[in-house]
Amino acid sequence: MKIGIVCYPTFGGSGVMATELGMALADKGHEVHFITYNQPVRLDFISHRLHFHEVVIEEYPLFQYQPYELALSSKMVEVVEKHQLEVLHVHYAIPHAYAANMAKKMLLDKGIHVKVVTTLHGTDITLVGSHPTYKTAVEFSINKSDEVTAVSNSLKEDTLRLFNIEKDIRVVYNFIDGEKYNKEKEEECKRGALANHDERILTHISNFRPVKRTDDVIKIFYEVQKEIPSKLLMVGDGPERIKAENLVNELGIEDRVLFLGNSDEVAKILCFSDVFLLPSETESFGLAALEAMAAGNAVISTNTGGLPEVNIHGKTGFLSNIGDIHDMATNAINVLKDDSVLDKFKQNAMEHTSVFSLDNILPQYESIYKKCYIKA
Repeated sequence: MKIGIVCYPTFGGSGVMATELGMALADKGHEVHFITYNQPVRLDFISHRLHFHEVVIEEYPLFQYQPYELALSSKMVEVVEKHQLEVLHVHYAIPHAYAANMAKKMLLDKGIHVKVVTTLHGTDITLVGSHPTYKTAVEFSINKSDEVTAVSNSLKEDTLRLFNIEKDIRVVYNFIDGEKYNKEKEEECKRGALANHDERILTHISNFRPVKRTDDVIKIFYEVQKEIPSKLLMVGDGPERIKAENLVNELGIEDRVLFLGNSDEVAKILCFSDVFLLPSETESFGLAALEAMAAGNAVISTNTGGLPEVNIHGKTGFLSNIGDIHDMATNAINVLKDDSVLDKFKQNAMEHTSVFSLDNILPQYESIYKKCYIKA
């Protein structure tokens, strides 16, 4: 098939998943066209079946905020018409599904039929989309899509609770390419570059937004390092980074915490790690936790959103209430203090990721694309 993928080209979970999906589809023989304002950060043009089309946003003094949706819709029309795309798979209800449905209507006027598949990732529903300003547009975007998926049962339930939805929503989990993490494990993992041989390594990866509660990450680690010799790797960047760095300095643990910034070598970083910390206020799925588990990390997380569907309490890690720093720190210490306990959690985490393997998830999306035309 000829498939267009629209996503945010960033280090965020939705952009990473959409990019990995596109590359996997190309490997299966599909022709894939990415349509976005920058080349996705993880996009690797190793296949002639992969294409990138940049959405150019012109600057006009008339507009205080440039109309990205208009530019995106126009670009979608251009790419669909020129390359005869059959499906537009858009990630996020707004602005992407909204723009795709506008493009679909414009193309229909030209006698061109294209199907729209919308994948809901979380922020477009629970934070932005539920705002009264956007509610009507979100409902339109979802209801006018040909097929709709959500990355967790929790997100599906939130969507049905917050909006008047007429479409069936199918849960298709985010996926993981386990081979990428196994490769890192097979190669020499030089932990000594980051920690002493007797130290444990804890990791947090996010976009450092308030919802990720990075202050809680630091406070949890502060309690852990009192009991267990350890280091903390903070991977990512965003508005809360300076605040987190200041807290590290205030607590006097700057020699134990490394801020690594954004990285496209997540698998390599996670191979160093023992425990992954994710004390988020909300996670529609928890892709970062899944990546950590694939690399053999026990996960200490909150019990919000889709995280209980990924992190199995008492088996792959532990779940706690939002803000319960003491409980999360205690759970981390109990996992880290005994080699045999830690090894068991690591093994369980790696084994559980098979549920979310690329081999399991990719055929589900392929069947959804085909279903668009069977229904038509």
